[in-house]
Amino acid sequence: MADILVLYYSNSGSVRELARHIARGVESVAGMSARVRTVPKVSTVVEATEPKIPDDGPPYVTLADLGECAGLAMGSPTRFGNMAAPLKYFLDGTGGDWMRGTLIGKPACVFTSTSTQHGGQETTLLTMLLPLLHHGMLIVGLPFSEPELTSTREGGTPYGASHVAGAANDMPVSVSEKKLAFALGKRVAEVAAKLANSAV
Repeated sequence: MADILVLYYSNSGSVRELARHIARGVESVAGMSARVRTVPKVSTVVEATEPKIPDDGPPYVTLADLGECAGLAMGSPTRFGNMAAPLKYFLDGTGGDWMRGTLIGKPACVFTSTSTQHGGQETTLLTMLLPLLHHGMLIVGLPFSEPELTSTREGGTPYGASHVAGAANDMPVSVSEKKLAFALGKRVAEVAAKLANSAV
């Protein structure tokens, strides 16, 4: 089995739900497994405020997870058209892996959730791709052969899976958004499997 690291930060649960469907897509591919991880919140206080192990949900990501994964699916809510600080904080600490080339040639995809349709989904996805490109990763998006990409009135972009949560966070992940998240997870796993087979 090869692992796809499904790494996310979720504040209100929407990104966590997308991660769950991406993980299902990953695990629909023979020989592939989803390794689901999160990151702790970032505090403005200059002392540790989060426990070393989260109270619930998946474990916190470690740098070892990057080295051991065959690919990466990374998700974050949007913060003014960019990824949230906790995920950026983790990525800012991966300079050693960048120097060693840990992620070079591995496939990667991104996903997000916003309150509104025009809340910065596409800019968030695009800015999340920048550090992955610096790491030498191979970007996997959603092709328009996915029918929900042209029919959805909710989330979904060619840059990655997305969700519109509503201003009160009262809109659950829709059927179309679930299908697109599943398709994205399946696609990054299929690419990782093909790359692994071509290296043999």
